[in-house]
Amino acid sequence: MTKISAAITAVGGYVPQFVLTNKMLEDMVDTNDEWITSRTGIKERRVLKKEEGEGTSFMAIKAAQEVLEKRDLDPAEIDLVIVATATPDSLVASTAAFVASEIGASNAFAYDLLAACSSFLFGMSTAASFIEAGRYKKVLLVGADKMSSIIDYTDRTTCIIFGDGAGAVLFEPNMEGLGLQDQYLRADGKGRQFLGMEGGGSIMPATAESVANKKHFIFQDGKTVFKFAVSNMADVAERILKRNGLTGDDVAWLVPHQANKRIIDATANRMGLDHAKVMMNIQKYGNTTSATLPLLLHDYEKELKKGDNLVFAAFGGGFTWGSIYLKWAYN
Repeated sequence: MTKISAAITAVGGYVPQFVLTNKMLEDMVDTNDEWITSRTGIKERRVLKKEEGEGTSFMAIKAAQEVLEKRDLDPAEIDLVIVATATPDSLVASTAAFVASEIGASNAFAYDLLAACSSFLFGMSTAASFIEAGRYKKVLLVGADKMSSIIDYTDRTTCIIFGDGAGAVLFEPNMEGLGLQDQYLRADGKGRQFLGMEGGGSIMPATAESVANKKHFIFQDGKTVFKFAVSNMADVAERILKRNGLTGDDVAWLVPHQANKRIIDATANRMGLDHAKVMMNIQKYGNTTSATLPLLLHDYEKELKKGDNLVFAAFGGGFTWGSIYLKWAYN
């Protein structure tokens, strides 16, 4: 019997219209364009304004609809919708359920997946498992975050980094040996003291005091997070190569989480990879958290060829991190 693998067959993406540049941030916090660019690689990021749309679901729906259009797919054929996000529309009610209903995926079940910046990576593993089991044939995975909703724009350590956006992919069965090949996913819960958001959960529900003390914005210990991310993103990417008998020459593209250009460069160097093979759009969008990986695929889709070896790597709050090896399935 031919083994079923899970392949990406279509990609969609969406970023808001409003562009927040480094120059604009100079008027908001004590920073400058040269400082931001040299330390992060970011020149601008997108922010979703109310006049364009509200909530993470707005962007997720746009990205999902592009997938449907490209694949010429009846949404009623979708079996499952997963929305990878750190900024759901609201707690309790699933953002994915709303997205599924709005795009017409009337026969799908749906749920959210939260693993900070690793959410989409972990979602790839989840979506592939459903396909490989032979139970479902079409799984729509969306990575979307409205990071501007949890950013304090008076905090220069975080407001320079994050932006809003969404990307989506369709996973379907493949009998040619293409699609997801291997994965190595990790987590360390001790990391939440260095990168997270104190307010809004069961430990610290919203109160007048928690809001006044800005506990509902994200925080990070930049030096600790950078050190951990540099080491671990590079480690897992190198591990995937060795485990599959690959070298940098065998890899067509590194698809890295867009948190910081220095972290991305370190990962590529550890892999022995030519930097021309590294997907990069951090300069345009900043860190869109769950959306970085699918937005890279969206931006580079025309350069991808059937059979290309892609290595995905991500690191996120919590801490969560990992790497996935995937063979591209279409031209």
